[in-house]
Amino acid sequence: MSNRLFITAIEPRSGKSAIALSIMEILFRKAKKVGFFRPVIKGDSHPDNDINLISSYYNLNIPYEDMYAYTMSQASKLVSDKKVEELMDGILTKFNNLEKQYDFILCEGSDFENATALELEFTIDIAKNLGCPVLLIISAYQKDPKTIINTIKITVEMFQKKDCQVMSVLVNRIDINYLKNIIEYQKNEPLFENISIYFLPDEPSLAKPTVAEIVKALDAKVLYGEAQLYRLVDNFVVSAMQLRNFLERIDNGSLVITPGDRADILVACISSVLSSTMPTISGILITGGLKPEPSIIRMIEGFSRMCPIISVDEDTFPTARNVDAVHSIISPDNERKIIRTLNFFEKHVNVDELTERIIHTKTLVVTPKMFEYNLVQKAKMIKQHIVLPEGEEDRILYAVERLNRLEVAEITLLGEAKKIRQRMNQLGLRLDDINVIQPDKSPNFEEYVQTYYKLRKSKGITLDMARDIMSDVNYFGTMMVFKNHASGMVSGAFHTTVDTIRPAFEIIRTKPEYSIVSSVFFMCLTDRVLVYGDCAVNPNPNARQLAEIALSSAETASIFGIEPIVAMLSYSTGESGKGEDVEKVREAVKIAKELVTDRNLSLKLEGPLQYDAAIDPEVAKTKMPNSEVAGKATVFIFPDLNTGNNTYKAVQRSAEAVAIGPVLQGLKKPVNDLSRGCTVTDIVNTVAITAIQAQFVNKG
Repeated sequence: MSNRLFITAIEPRSGKSAIALSIMEILFRKAKKVGFFRPVIKGDSHPDNDINLISSYYNLNIPYEDMYAYTMSQASKLVSDKKVEELMDGILTKFNNLEKQYDFILCEGSDFENATALELEFTIDIAKNLGCPVLLIISAYQKDPKTIINTIKITVEMFQKKDCQVMSVLVNRIDINYLKNIIEYQKNEPLFENISIYFLPDEPSLAKPTVAEIVKALDAKVLYGEAQLYRLVDNFVVSAMQLRNFLERIDNGSLVITPGDRADILVACISSVLSSTMPTISGILITGGLKPEPSIIRMIEGFSRMCPIISVDEDTFPTARNVDAVHSIISPDNERKIIRTLNFFEKHVNVDELTERIIHTKTLVVTPKMFEYNLVQKAKMIKQHIVLPEGEEDRILYAVERLNRLEVAEITLLGEAKKIRQRMNQLGLRLDDINVIQPDKSPNFEEYVQTYYKLRKSKGITLDMARDIMSDVNYFGTMMVFKNHASGMVSGAFHTTVDTIRPAFEIIRTKPEYSIVSSVFFMCLTDRVLVYGDCAVNPNPNARQLAEIALSSAETASIFGIEPIVAMLSYSTGESGKGEDVEKVREAVKIAKELVTDRNLSLKLEGPLQYDAAIDPEVAKTKMPNSEVAGKATVFIFPDLNTGNNTYKAVQRSAEAVAIGPVLQGLKKPVNDLSRGCTVTDIVNTVAITAIQAQFVNKG
């Protein structure tokens, strides 16, 4: 069952507010607690109307500030300052905080007042990173069938091109004479095979503002007829002519705009309200700050029923321009319009079918940003203590500031304390509360030396050698983890992979069920996260080792919320190929399945498989049609380091994937290696991964 939906239009005044209101009505029939969220709202000075409308009508009791992430000006500044990542992080944080408290979240996109391609692209990125199926709203107002069809097609393709799942399209304000043509086109268009399209006919009364909306937009004063402010304004008439000509121009629903000193116009309008043969005007708007004469006021006050009479200080023609710019909204206090909107939606949309699609459509998209965000959130759940041996490296210090701000983990830096503190000050970093240890001056130094000596004396290590070795930051950090003085270690921004992982082999060692340490990369594609192993540690594993790598990689995938479906890769699929290399994979599959049975595990694992058969459902139908793994794999085990390392780099560069790793696995306690070309973000992600691994070690 899905627990989120993103509704968005692609242009202003598409009826998005009305549709959001109607979708909330549907959701409240299926879920006990429904929340509402807008990533970006229009203004800083006035509360967002849609938030107020939804919140008040459905009594959400959510603080206003929790229902949006940024105002448009705040978001624009972050974009201009090249802080798009910070902007997306803020949206994800706000959304996920709300999601924890509610069964379902309805998210509403931009108002598109600027209606730019960049705004649409950003909206698609938000929906995708929130992991929401999309209900797309297309305005058909004053558009011919060809334009409507092209708009739907182009927009859906834009979303799909960025791997954003469009669940349904709602075409609003369509001329009912066009319906047949569009429905016929829809049936023959493969693009809409899995997308339902709904149509709402044009209903002018829902698009017209009320007198109350005019009052609010113009900051007008209500002189008379306050109880009649709900009247719809179909049009407006400016009284700049003689009375006999003016009367010919008023119509039902007209708002009459006139200077306050035109007594003749006022008397005529008041008379028309009582006349059974004259059109029914919606109201009178008096301009110039002029008030009616006392005799006119006495006449007005003598009527028991009077249309609204409102007043503004501006002159007549500027006022007319202002009225023309007013567009209808559904305000929280206009219950008549709310009820009319909900009834209209239910009358024209197959609500039962749409409800099923909303509830049961769940996006499978996992973007790199989502994955990275979830890493941080999981790491924060049970805070761990991570030691970073390269405390004198600038990138490490920048990463620690971010880790500290995000409260990901408790951090200890190793290195020369005075030098590290000086560098923090030079970089302008506020890290006064970070623990810094200089190994040879630590009160634990001699204890660590003795422990290392006992562990390695059978290998010819003397006490003096142990003392020299323990002065090395990587060995000292590894010993901290071994002695439970830290939960995990991350190194490698400056040191080689061997420098980082050799101490772990010597001190921490492998888990009882594994004979080797291996690694995986989390390959964050645009729409999912895959696990590749082993692409960094073992050059040419034998069949037994390959089987262990498969099980270890499946375990790692599971820890990080990826359902492990394991493909053991080779240059042939099934029984089609022969040769030493493919036979090794067949043997590895056999051993892996025996280990799964012996350890009483439940794991989908198959091989040998070629990469295309493992990942592409269409290829899988041809090569292995009855497989539980082919076409669905999430964990890919490469037969050797040469294949794995080249493949992950090819995918990283060609598919613009984010590669997070290598993540070491098989050790009793977590130690992870960084690339020497790592970014600050890479360091943050690796620390979060290490902290999550430590949580599972401590559970065990």
